[in-house]
Amino acid sequence: MKRTPEPYLWLLFSGGGVVAAFLLPVLVLLFGVLMPLGVVDWPTAEHLRALLGHVLVRLALLAVVVLCLFHAAHRIRFTSEELLGIARFDLVIAVICYGAAIAGGVVAAIIVF
Repeated sequence: MKRTPEPYLWLLFSGGGVVAAFLLPVLVLLFGVLMPLGVVDWPTAEHLRALLGHVLVRLALLAVVVLCLFHAAHRIRFTSEELLGIARFDLVIAVICYGAAIAGGVVAAIIVF
C-alpha cells in the first residue's frame, strides 16, 4: 500500500477550518468593528508589546496563521481542480498551493519571531 501525505493535509485543512470558523470572526469583530466604532478601547502599544513578548502567544498566533493558510491552500487546490477541470495537473497544483502555504508560514514565523 502506497503512503501518501493526504491524511496530514486533510488534518491541516480541518484544523484550519476550526480556527477560521471560531477565532477569525472574533478577531474581525474586535479589530474590524468594535474597536473602530469605539465600543471597545484599543489596546495600548505597551500592552500589545507585553502580550507579544510571551512565547506562547507568538506560537498561538503563528499556529492561527499557518492553519488558515493550509485551509485556504486545500480549498483553492480542490476548487480549482473541480471548477476548472484541471485535475490532471493535481501534483503541480498541490505543490503550488501547499508551497505557497509553507512560504506564507515561513514569512509569518519570520515576522512573529
